[in-house]
Amino acid sequence: MSAPATSPTSMVDVALVGYGPTGVALANMLGLYGVSVAIFEREAEPAHLPRAVHFDGEVMRIFQSMGLAEALTPHVHISKGIKYFNTAGQLLLQRKPAHEIGLHGWANNFLFHQPDLEHVLRQGVARFPAIRTYLCQDVVDVSDAGDHVELRTRDTISGVEATHQARWVVGCDGGRSMVRQAIGPHFEDFGLHQLWLVVDVLLSREIDLPDATVQICDPSRPITCVRGTGRRRRWEIMVMPGDDPQTIDQPDTVWKLLSPWLTPQDGQLVRRALYTFHSLIAEKWRKNRLLIAGDSAHQTPPFLGQGLCAGIRDAANLGWKLARVVNGAPESLLDTYQSERHAHIRAFIQEAVRLGSIIQTTDPQVAAARDQAMLRTGPEEMVNLSPPLGPGLHHGGAVAGTILAQPRLSSGQLLDDAIGKGFALIGDVPLDPHLAARVADICADLVVIADGALTPWLKDAGARWIVLRPDRYVFGTSNRPDELEELLGSLSVALETRRQQHALQA
Repeated sequence: MSAPATSPTSMVDVALVGYGPTGVALANMLGLYGVSVAIFEREAEPAHLPRAVHFDGEVMRIFQSMGLAEALTPHVHISKGIKYFNTAGQLLLQRKPAHEIGLHGWANNFLFHQPDLEHVLRQGVARFPAIRTYLCQDVVDVSDAGDHVELRTRDTISGVEATHQARWVVGCDGGRSMVRQAIGPHFEDFGLHQLWLVVDVLLSREIDLPDATVQICDPSRPITCVRGTGRRRRWEIMVMPGDDPQTIDQPDTVWKLLSPWLTPQDGQLVRRALYTFHSLIAEKWRKNRLLIAGDSAHQTPPFLGQGLCAGIRDAANLGWKLARVVNGAPESLLDTYQSERHAHIRAFIQEAVRLGSIIQTTDPQVAAARDQAMLRTGPEEMVNLSPPLGPGLHHGGAVAGTILAQPRLSSGQLLDDAIGKGFALIGDVPLDPHLAARVADICADLVVIADGALTPWLKDAGARWIVLRPDRYVFGTSNRPDELEELLGSLSVALETRRQQHALQA
């Protein structure tokens, strides 16, 4: 629901600053739990230009949990893979096409047009009457008042200022986040800061270009070529010493750089933008009632295609925790957000930096040594990362803190659709009546799934039962009834489950 630009909010549970992909994803997650939300966005409408172009199977699974995967499917296509070539055209590294169903019940990798994605996600938010959007509103100050936060906004058209109140505020306001500044401005820096020219082209006709994403590891000019949806194509061109940043993005220069593939008659330049690819993680993601997510919390170079994915994972991790806290769980639950996500995104950023070092090599001798080393063993195979969470709300065992695969149940239904939005206990045979009664007494809002189709997953986990969190990461496993009771008891204490049952079920 869109609100008048100058209409003040009453107290809401959560205010979101920024309505890009991370903000709109978090709004959908909070909406599923009935949390009241106010969204403040300085722009009047979604960005109409492409930015992110890739998300992976876990992110599609998160969209599934929002009830939006079906609406998104017509707007995406399955990735045809990635190929890294040296100057001689030799294959150094590759990720195979994502034709098969992967770990998450979806293809492993998708390409998309960001305006289409944001349109579908905003339509999703419109389902929830407790969410109001305030467009053309620049949040100029946030002030922690103890039991709530006060936000001061300025209308970007009229200049009129207003004050709003929220119990919690999440900054999804990008790399220059005002909310992050209020929390603390310091970063962990992984050392990659490189200027690139990003060019998006809408082809006017079909042209014989690679279906796979191609990384050209040429020390004289590293270049990336990406096939988007429809006739959309992207080139990422590294800015080299001697290039003039003031003119390199001008049409004449851009068409010269694209001349190995296209002429001006072959398409339209949709976007030309200079970006410095960063590799950063904010030191603090929470200060009292202020939190950050997405690019406000971390920035990754694009070589792994994980920038948008990281923000969506933030939303999946934080959304259910905020909803629990709003409904009575200890505020300390929110401290597990950074501790879990920091370690996870760190693994992705480190891998993206490694891949960047392969493509961004500009010393011919270093490039030659790189080629020799990589060709000696044959093309390296890229696989989707699935690192465990850092320390947080998970309880012992080898698979605790890892994400569980999404199988289809015997009925043909995907596991997550059967579970819904809460915690779940899964096994392959029904609980005996006594144990079922004990489970219900300890944790009554737990969904119990017993299905023989889950046997392979349980066997891989070395467990008789698995307790899953709402984000489908494993809380813990057990093999004996007493272990299960102890596991669920620790979960109940951590979440104060009994006190929340009525609120969450409502």
